[in-house]
Amino acid sequence: MSRARFCEWPTLALILATSAAWMLLIGFYESLGAFIVCPLAAVLVTLQSSLQHEVLHGHPTRSPAVNEALVYCVLGLAIPYRRFKSLHLRHHNNDRLTDPYDDPESFYLAWREWENLPRFLQAVLTFNNTLIGRLLIGPAVSLVGFYGSEIRMLRAGNKVVLRAWLHHLAGIVPVIGFVVFVGGMPLWLYAVAVAYPGMSLLMLRTYAEHRAHENAEARSIVVEFCPVFSLLFLNNNLHVVHHAHPRAPWYRLPGLYKSAREDWQQRNEGYVFSSYFALAKQYLFRVKEPVPHPLKHRTVEDAVS
Repeated sequence: MSRARFCEWPTLALILATSAAWMLLIGFYESLGAFIVCPLAAVLVTLQSSLQHEVLHGHPTRSPAVNEALVYCVLGLAIPYRRFKSLHLRHHNNDRLTDPYDDPESFYLAWREWENLPRFLQAVLTFNNTLIGRLLIGPAVSLVGFYGSEIRMLRAGNKVVLRAWLHHLAGIVPVIGFVVFVGGMPLWLYAVAVAYPGMSLLMLRTYAEHRAHENAEARSIVVEFCPVFSLLFLNNNLHVVHHAHPRAPWYRLPGLYKSAREDWQQRNEGYVFSSYFALAKQYLFRVKEPVPHPLKHRTVEDAVS
């Protein structure tokens, strides 16, 4: 094993730099004030979430234990890393992408579930399918669904889920301690003005990341020009490339895309936006797709019933 390949230094450096920058910001909270610290710390929460995504795909080292240790303390507080890893790797079954039953990251519902929802919840989820809705209430909607599922598994005695949550609690205790006792920041303020906006910013990436389509390769997006967001999202704006090469490190995705740009756009059948500004211009106040899965209507459910 060569030393050069044992560790991907750009990823390791970015993990360490993100942690150090977060500690400096929070540590100087009382000097800098909330209006400077909170938005910058929220960006770092988003970046660490992107780094967790990189880590669960086997980076920056060949040791899963070392990789997990590098992101063990979850700055965003809300999602256990091990649960994120388990659910996201299931999501990488490209043939089942967007399926409301088989894709754990799908924002679609089955038609029967949709029709049984109260009108108020239908309105909430429809608003959540606009970009402004996803940014404002998307984190809350996602966490309600996620926590509900997790509680059901914990009550059923799922030990894997329990261990994931115990590790999560062990990792966020030092985060909370640093925020409250070193930084002097109220925990409620960190949760509301740092953790939640950090997750909201991540929703910009996930909002249009996938679409319902008969062709599996046409379900993943490409957003081309976004130098700031490309770093923040670790090039997952080139999402069709990531799904085709899930083990490729983030800094190689642009080269893979540029080397065959037209081929990638043919493979995903033109699901391409020039920038996140172009995406926002089209869908900021418009529903991108219906909440019930548009390709699964009632055929399968009617057959079952």
